[in-house]
Amino acid sequence: QVQLVESGGGLVQPGGSLRLSCAASGIIFSIWDMSWYRQAPGKQRELVATITSKLNTNYVDSVKGRFTISRDNAKKLVYLQMNSLKPEDTAVYYCNAGYYDRNHWGQGTQVTVSS
Repeated sequence: QVQLVESGGGLVQPGGSLRLSCAASGIIFSIWDMSWYRQAPGKQRELVATITSKLNTNYVDSVKGRFTISRDNAKKLVYLQMNSLKPEDTAVYYCNAGYYDRNHWGQGTQVTVSS
């Protein structure tokens, strides 16, 4: 059974930092592309960042230079380091594992950026 479990969300002031983690089980982690998505209230879910099995990374323009995605294949973990957070980064953040046409999702973790 595949499980993705996110952690690290919370309330942070504008300009602050958070690091999200996603622990994977039930998959051969190293061959899967791992992504972070987010969904703000009333908005569609959007792709934030991806790190491929070959360690290539991609980011949505709005987070470039502020967020960093990384992975630890030995520990089956993927991270999202978020710096210089803005109120518009407030959303539920979801971990995603993708391999060809197969996808798995975590339950999400809330990130709120507010003073």
